[in-house]
Amino acid sequence: MTIQTGVYQHFKGKYYLVIGEATHSETNEIMVVYQPLYGEQRWFVRPLKMFAETVEKDGEPVRRFRWVGDTV
Repeated sequence: MTIQTGVYQHFKGKYYLVIGEATHSETNEIMVVYQPLYGEQRWFVRPLKMFAETVEKDGEPVRRFRWVGDTV
């Protein structure tokens, strides 16, 4: 599985820019490198498996992050 770069919306509403993927140096786990499009805009990493997972919102399954395009 790979992740498309661009802007994603978190299921709670805020927007994030996915910069790309990185590999954890010890586990070889694929990580998503992303930046909030609000606040300090520091870079973060999250396991790809977690980034792409489905969560529950109001009793319904939704994607944790939903791709919305190349820009906001």
